[in-house]
Amino acid sequence: MAQFFQVHPVNPQPRLIRQAATILREGGVIAYPTDSGYALGCRLDDAIAARRIRDIRKLGDQHHLTLVLNDLSAIGHFARLDNWQFRIVRQGTPGCFTFLLPATREVPRRLQHPKRSTVGVRVPDHPVVRALLADLGEPILSSTLILPGATEALADAEAIRDALERQLDLVIDAGACPAAPTTVIDLAVQPPAVVRLGAGEPARLGLPSAEGP
Repeated sequence: MAQFFQVHPVNPQPRLIRQAATILREGGVIAYPTDSGYALGCRLDDAIAARRIRDIRKLGDQHHLTLVLNDLSAIGHFARLDNWQFRIVRQGTPGCFTFLLPATREVPRRLQHPKRSTVGVRVPDHPVVRALLADLGEPILSSTLILPGATEALADAEAIRDALERQLDLVIDAGACPAAPTTVIDLAVQPPAVVRLGAGEPARLGLPSAEGP
């Protein structure tokens, strides 16, 4: 049965954030709020927890799980960026964008796209996530909380608890979130491609808004 923490959306209680980080360290899968909807998360190195996320969402191995990071400087540890890629990422960070980039050796092979060796990275603009990442001291491996068969991300913590109470270890309730996934930008190709159009506006990055193939 999932625990349920109600936290302040702007000034989250440190005690609850510490407990949430402990649950992640101990192998838990959590639902947590972001600036583009609620997401599922676990520790980067926890293969069992990552498989639980894929099972909840019914995702195959070719679907990127995202490394959620606390700031722009952390991206270079997990992804290789040339200057043109860095300029685009900087314009969308923090924000509602996920960037697909060539992975470094720090990223386990099981988290890279099996054919392209790419990884998804993102820096959300939400106080609860930033506090959780700071306490955890490492990325959260994450996926937008869109249930199988649904077209929109879940935006209400109570609805998440009702749907997934027996599949999660924790639900963090910080109030309603936007019911939209991130915009996914493929920066492993030139020119960059908008893979999924979501909450982030590609024009902010100097890119056209049309979705890529």
